[in-house]
Amino acid sequence: MPNSVGFAPNHDEAARQAFVGGLKGYINFALEGQLQRLFDEQLVPEQEAKAPGSLASRADGEALLADNPLYNLWETLTFHSQNQMWDSVADTADRTMDKQIAAFEDILANPRTDGTLKLQDSLVVKAPIATTEIHRQPGGYWRETRPHDLAAGLNYAGTVDLYRNAKGMGTGGKVGSDSLGQLLAGVAKKYAPDLEPKAILDLGCGTGEQTLAYKRVFPAARVTGIDCARPLLRYAHGYAQSEGVAIDFAEMDAGQTDFADGSFDLIVSIIMFHETTQAQVRDILRESWRLIRPGGLALHLDVPYQPSRMPLFKQVTNHWQVRNNGEPFWTGFAEMDMKDELATAGFDPGATFANYEAVGPATFYFFGGRKGVSE
Repeated sequence: MPNSVGFAPNHDEAARQAFVGGLKGYINFALEGQLQRLFDEQLVPEQEAKAPGSLASRADGEALLADNPLYNLWETLTFHSQNQMWDSVADTADRTMDKQIAAFEDILANPRTDGTLKLQDSLVVKAPIATTEIHRQPGGYWRETRPHDLAAGLNYAGTVDLYRNAKGMGTGGKVGSDSLGQLLAGVAKKYAPDLEPKAILDLGCGTGEQTLAYKRVFPAARVTGIDCARPLLRYAHGYAQSEGVAIDFAEMDAGQTDFADGSFDLIVSIIMFHETTQAQVRDILRESWRLIRPGGLALHLDVPYQPSRMPLFKQVTNHWQVRNNGEPFWTGFAEMDMKDELATAGFDPGATFANYEAVGPATFYFFGGRKGVSE
């Protein structure tokens, strides 16, 4: 069996990564829960008694917590556990890098499926991807130090399952689970039960694990994944080929692709929009409208932190991500009205949706719409 591309920790590396996942889980649930109780049951009543109506905004909540020792502990542990996460997955990436690159080069020379990888040097990558270490990933999505560099992809892939475990969403399976893609495909069937897609586009596909789910759920479809981060695309192509799944990957801007009008029946994304900007959100939605065939569906999964459904405490802790965790558009995205944005992009308001779907302890925000047969 030829060497494969994929994140593969040894026993000790996996143990360290599991510890970091457990630490982040403690911070996310036990410690943050304790802090929320303090905020709701003590700090807010005391502040309202002193100055009624003074907690009117997220900034007021931030000011109330700023000097609180428990909040400062939560901040410190959250920040440093993120550093520990990247350090722990880098152990695996660095140890296996030469073997991973050799496997990728073998795949380029001897493809294992008819899936493809197309890179384009002329692509101009925009902020925040070009300017920000998203999630504080060292070097960002674009770090390259050698030919066919896979480091950014390996490191990102290594964090996915660790992060899910920290959020109580562990799959219990091998690294590289496609469970979110499977979830999105199931939701697609809910919103468009009659749709049998022949061509699927995954926007912002990243390291590609979830892209594989669409081919597995809809085997008759040709599936394409696009991203603007080249090292992640290399990993995605190598991983798909190693898994024996035929996917076409291409380096493109999701807001300005090279595809012809009406090229796809189903357009999807997972946690992409909150890593863009307001202008890019609008470009991507307009491009999605252009690319969908009549009768097709656009379906996007993203963070469920819209202020209208978040208590003041959660608004404060979520906005902390903007200031301290390489998430410059986290709050900006959450404050956008996606049904309005979809309508502005061309979707019939009566055929759009922006809803929440719960999976175990997690909830996800799904938004999108169908294109009428006559449009």
